[in-house]
Amino acid sequence: MIDLADIDFLGSGLKRPECVLAHSSGLLIVPDWTGAGGVSLVAPHGVSIRHLAGDRPESDPLRPNGIALEDGGNILLAHLGDETGGLFRLRPDATTETVLDEVDGEKLPPCNFVISDGGSGLFLTVSTRRVPRALGYRKDVDDGFIVHIPYRGAPRIAADGLGYTNECMLHPSGRWLYVNETFVRRMSRFKVTGRGKLGKRETVCEFGAGIFPDGLAFDADGNAWVTSIVSNCLVRIAADGEQTIWLEDVDPDHLAWVEEAYQANDMGRPHLDGVKSQVLGNISNLAFGGADLKTAYLGCLLGDSVASFDMPVAGHPLPHWQADIAPLLQAKDLA
Repeated sequence: MIDLADIDFLGSGLKRPECVLAHSSGLLIVPDWTGAGGVSLVAPHGVSIRHLAGDRPESDPLRPNGIALEDGGNILLAHLGDETGGLFRLRPDATTETVLDEVDGEKLPPCNFVISDGGSGLFLTVSTRRVPRALGYRKDVDDGFIVHIPYRGAPRIAADGLGYTNECMLHPSGRWLYVNETFVRRMSRFKVTGRGKLGKRETVCEFGAGIFPDGLAFDADGNAWVTSIVSNCLVRIAADGEQTIWLEDVDPDHLAWVEEAYQANDMGRPHLDGVKSQVLGNISNLAFGGADLKTAYLGCLLGDSVASFDMPVAGHPLPHWQADIAPLLQAKDLA
């Protein structure tokens, strides 16, 4: 177990840093819901912060949940609006463009997460079609899906019928796409059968009481690391499915209250927004970073900074690890 006393915090005053991107330069990028919405860029030393907001004066504010980094410093934002979603590109000069706002002729519901498919395009997750989203916090709701967005060609739904689709991640082998289904408490995977094409869903593992899988990352040995919202814990999933809790910061009485609501199909926003803990604000994401990829950075829904600590193993680098981000690093406050 990782001791809570060994956790450091970088940055301050962040607004809903749900997801963390760690770059080889040491730069951290997190979503930012201040004003028009965009991202916050946290310098390697964790003191200097630059907020980069989108220029959408005639549109609703951007509410990025998951984010991805492109070569050249562009940042992709999975928009988690109240009723609508979409994928947007935020450039270093703060200009924005719509990448995708509908699929199969239908407007996209609020979107959760975006990641490269390894070369031919992107995967975008939608947790639920229900409005408001809290109606999807049910163990019997399976209307989430994954969209594949090719760089050439038309986007399409690559997988459907998922129980609150959250983060997805390619296995280090590149042969499987793993995905967390938060409110059916399951990690699933799909065999990648072609450019953005996915095979039949397979269950990797199921989680017990109190675990709501959200964030997902792989280490260099192929183990999966899952963050659980509400219970504020980090779980390692070995290749054989064995689960080990490495970090936990939870109030047992609060978790029991949430569990009772979940079992009664009565879970709502208060159960996510009122998490009781000592130091961590509802863990939602894990990124491996640092010079040796052995530093963990945590995104926290209710946090205002980025938590970090040493990991026992190096992480598997994501496609953006060595991306050219010179335009983002030109700001004097990030030197």
